[in-house]
Amino acid sequence: MTTNSLSVAVLVPCRNEEKTVAGVVASFMEALPGARCCVYDNGSSDGTANAALAAGAEVRSEPAAGKGNVVRRMFADVDADVYVLVDGDGTYEAAAAPAMVERLVSGNLDMVVGARVADGRNAYRRGHRFGNALFSWLINTQFGGGFKDSYSGYRVMSRRLVKSFPAMSQHFEIEPELAAHCAHLRLPCEEIPTRYIERPAGSESKLRTFRDGGRALLGIGLMVKEFHPLRFFSAASAALGLLAIALGIPVLIEFWETGLVPRFPTAILCMGLGLAALGSFLSGVILDSVNRGRREAKRLAYLRHPSIRESHRRILDDGDGAKPLQSQSQRLQ
Repeated sequence: MTTNSLSVAVLVPCRNEEKTVAGVVASFMEALPGARCCVYDNGSSDGTANAALAAGAEVRSEPAAGKGNVVRRMFADVDADVYVLVDGDGTYEAAAAPAMVERLVSGNLDMVVGARVADGRNAYRRGHRFGNALFSWLINTQFGGGFKDSYSGYRVMSRRLVKSFPAMSQHFEIEPELAAHCAHLRLPCEEIPTRYIERPAGSESKLRTFRDGGRALLGIGLMVKEFHPLRFFSAASAALGLLAIALGIPVLIEFWETGLVPRFPTAILCMGLGLAALGSFLSGVILDSVNRGRREAKRLAYLRHPSIRESHRRILDDGDGAKPLQSQSQRLQ
């Protein structure tokens, strides 16, 4: 199935990527002729914006720091049939983009993730590789989806997904939020292995192992609370209940033997913990019902937009299929 009739937008969030962004823009414009390349500068202190502009990209800015903030702005601002989201650090393979776009359209999918395969010893630091595997396993355990690389910054997405995705994350949690959202609504997605290339000399990663690892773990916990409140609050209820039982057993034994409760404060604490456990469980039950309504609302928002295959068919039926990709992009602006 040809994709020439569909408008494609390449979205590049950037912060201090002066050394790499021009190469990213040039390589993706070459790989996807006629596609719009939109670079969003996230408060860079170097010449990122000028370098992207000189390379032929549309350059805009998002002052609120954090990749999640940039992605939310890009998804709101840019109009296209197909979206290619890629980091501006030059580590992702532009040559894989046409196959990913083709797979999105031919499979009638909503997201194709470029699963990173390191090309070079220093492309993927060992700590980051371990953290990505661990957090991807946690995400798959809690939300499903089966993604091997939940934190990949290289994705091709349908308009249907982009325009119905809430995008609540502020930082690097945006990628697992996308994975959790797709799994939550059971949207059709796939992964395709892509080369992950070493950063050029002088270019530094923005990731900090412990800071961003802790933030990722916290983000997964918060997503469990949002997507699976019964599971989250049941776990809290179980922990509080077990603590109440552990503290209360000696008090009960002493009362059974003597008929007295000399450790009265402990007894009060156990009662408080028990009530908190019950309250947590009931909160989970109530929020689970609320979450079901939210899921239905998300599903309806998703269904308001045509699938990628339906968009392709409509364009062909309108007689626009013979027009070049660039004119399609301009028509949708």
